[in-house]
Amino acid sequence: MTETTPGWLSTDDLEQARARMPILYVEAVPVRVDDSGEVTSIGLLLRIGPDGTVSRTLVSGRVLHHERVRDALLRHLEKDLGPVALPRVPTALQPFTVAEYFPTQGVTPYHDPRQHAVSLAYIVPVSGDCRPRQDALDLVWFSPQEALSPAVQSEMPGGHGVLLKQALAHVGCVV
Repeated sequence: MTETTPGWLSTDDLEQARARMPILYVEAVPVRVDDSGEVTSIGLLLRIGPDGTVSRTLVSGRVLHHERVRDALLRHLEKDLGPVALPRVPTALQPFTVAEYFPTQGVTPYHDPRQHAVSLAYIVPVSGDCRPRQDALDLVWFSPQEALSPAVQSEMPGGHGVLLKQALAHVGCVV
């Protein structure tokens, strides 16, 4: 039986894997939608990084060995937004984009100094009560215009601001 609980790799094993091969991630842009399906607000997590910097980010995490993409997406949504966020995972699991993170800046707009990662990105409507858990300090809802503002974009490192712009363009919000 394959173990798929969080932490299935030790810290050392994960560092070795990150140094040798791309790691698969899922990312979710949590949104609130009105009755016509139009995006009214975007939820951004407030986190403190290992270096003490505060930033805004999206729901994100690794896909574990022997875990379906849908299950990974739900696991990370619950981990970051809480158990009663009531996410509506898309019925078709085609991402709105694939983000390729490189440890070298400038290869793509996405940067992760720890690793080469490939991330499947989804827009996920949530209708429940969202309460950030684990390492997130807070979840703040922004209008599409606020989320695209230079002030908010400057708080999103590693290319998450670019990913957010792509998500909003995908759902028809003017960028």
